[in-house]
Amino acid sequence: MNAWRYILVMAAVTYAVRVLPLTLIRRPVTNRFLKSFLYYVPYVTLAVMTFPAILHASGSVTAGFLAFAVGILFCWKNAGLFPTSIACCVAVLAAQLLHL
Repeated sequence: MNAWRYILVMAAVTYAVRVLPLTLIRRPVTNRFLKSFLYYVPYVTLAVMTFPAILHASGSVTAGFLAFAVGILFCWKNAGLFPTSIACCVAVLAAQLLHL
């Protein structure tokens, strides 16, 4: 019975988070800070969910961090998604072969 309470509370919170902005904000947002904050929320959420998985997916935090660094470098050089993912995979493979 206790699990049903948790599910009900979770459903209510999820619903409230989605409905409250729609009901409370009736006119367009003109505040520059709030607009930029709302613009970056999905990206930050994705990064926060993805970063721990990057470090732990290979079974070695060192290999994961190396792949993360290679990915950042390739993105900084404006490489595409496919070359960046290949480079990250090669970095993990090299780290695994070198037992880092």
